Amino acid sequence: MAVRAEHDRAVLAGLLGRDPVLHAYQLGDLDDFFWPYTSWFRSGDEVVLLYHGVELPTLLAFAAPDRVAALSGLLVAVAPVLPARLWAHLSPGLEATVARWYGVSDAAAHDRMVLTDPVRLAAVPAVGEPLGRADLPQLRELYAVAYPGNWFDPRMVDTGQYVGVREGGRLVAVAGVHVWSPRWRVAAVGNVTTHPDVRGRGLGAGVVAALCARLRASVDHVTLNVRADNAAAVRLYGRLGFTRVAGFTECALTRVAGGSGGVSAGPAG
Repeated sequence: MAVRAEHDRAVLAGLLGRDPVLHAYQLGDLDDFFWPYTSWFRSGDEVVLLYHGVELPTLLAFAAPDRVAALSGLLVAVAPVLPARLWAHLSPGLEATVARWYGVSDAAAHDRMVLTDPVRLAAVPAVGEPLGRADLPQLRELYAVAYPGNWFDPRMVDTGQYVGVREGGRLVAVAGVHVWSPRWRVAAVGNVTTHPDVRGRGLGAGVVAALCARLRASVDHVTLNVRADNAAAVRLYGRLGFTRVAGFTECALTRVAGGSGGVSAGPAG
């Protein structure tokens, strides 16, 4: 299998742009904001991304069901050069591929959802105001209480795509983005939470509605990831007009000594 490290953003955008919803996060990572922290591998039409802008590098490998076998072949080829420890987002079936080299742990089924019904979105009262860098201390405080262990890159606040609600001078609800790319016309909602003291009042739905209304002015596809077993969140996003389009697994990978050997990555033909 001819495999190459791909450095041409135009090539990657063309391949990923065939399914911008499935590949929304990867398309967003083509922006200058994320590009320096990415490594891309390609074989034919298949692409995998290793994002190393976080403490634990993250592998993104997504494919439509009829392309999973081809993507599995690419993972076999690149596995020998991947880090010993990483986090992974994998289309169904690819867990068995990486298990040849890695112990798989903390696996959880997730759904990729996309905003398909703006009418439902508009029916939910939007609340909140844009947040900025000055709000970082309160953001961190809210996440520590309401969403410990979440993945939050403070640089994303600089996008202007974080919306929050304050009560009594404190931040009590927030919705933000993991990805926002007007260039590639995609966004991924994330870091949504509400303080335990004010849950049940619709503030979570309100800040997501406000954020999505902002995002729709600059992108064509508003997506998000949600744990498949988080029934309350799945219902909330359905009420806001989101539809499930794909499933995938998030998991931790730790290389196992003596794992199966793979095909050496060579230059493209």
